[in-house]
Amino acid sequence: MSTGTALAVDPHVVTCTLAPRLEAVRTAREFARSTLQDWGLGALFDDVALVASELVTNALRHALDPGRENQAAIEPSHFPVQPGPRQAEQRQQLTGHTLPIRISLVHRAPQVVCAVSDPSSSGPVAREADFVAESGRGLHLVDSFSRSWGWHPLAGAGKVVWALFEAESGEPAGRHRRSA
Repeated sequence: MSTGTALAVDPHVVTCTLAPRLEAVRTAREFARSTLQDWGLGALFDDVALVASELVTNALRHALDPGRENQAAIEPSHFPVQPGPRQAEQRQQLTGHTLPIRISLVHRAPQVVCAVSDPSSSGPVAREADFVAESGRGLHLVDSFSRSWGWHPLAGAGKVVWALFEAESGEPAGRHRRSA
């Protein structure tokens, strides 16, 4: 994982700190793949990876740069590839954000939780689906591919957005696969 640092004290609770760059989305997927494989839950990867990608993308887009909420993409130049102390200090002065983005996976049989924490205290808001827009469908995907999802503010500042998956029910993981 090129842009993240993984931490595991309990083997069923694993966290990876992500750099505030576009590569963080790929790192989150790689983290999810290796963790789920270690747990013997590789079958959940597609759903968890999609949800992790959406949650990390939202954190990058809205939490680290809330003034750009209505723009379709983050410019790569906005997040330096290797920020030095001066760039980090300038970013903190401009944004006031000191908390990193973290992705955590928690396995408590028969469930897996994917959680992404970020420095914004503002909760996620699902927009009405616009089928011609290039963005705005992320939380609808999270809702479709997980059993349930939600968010909680963190003490002091920040929030965590989470999604729950069924790991061992024999039933497909997300609601999008259930028959009516």
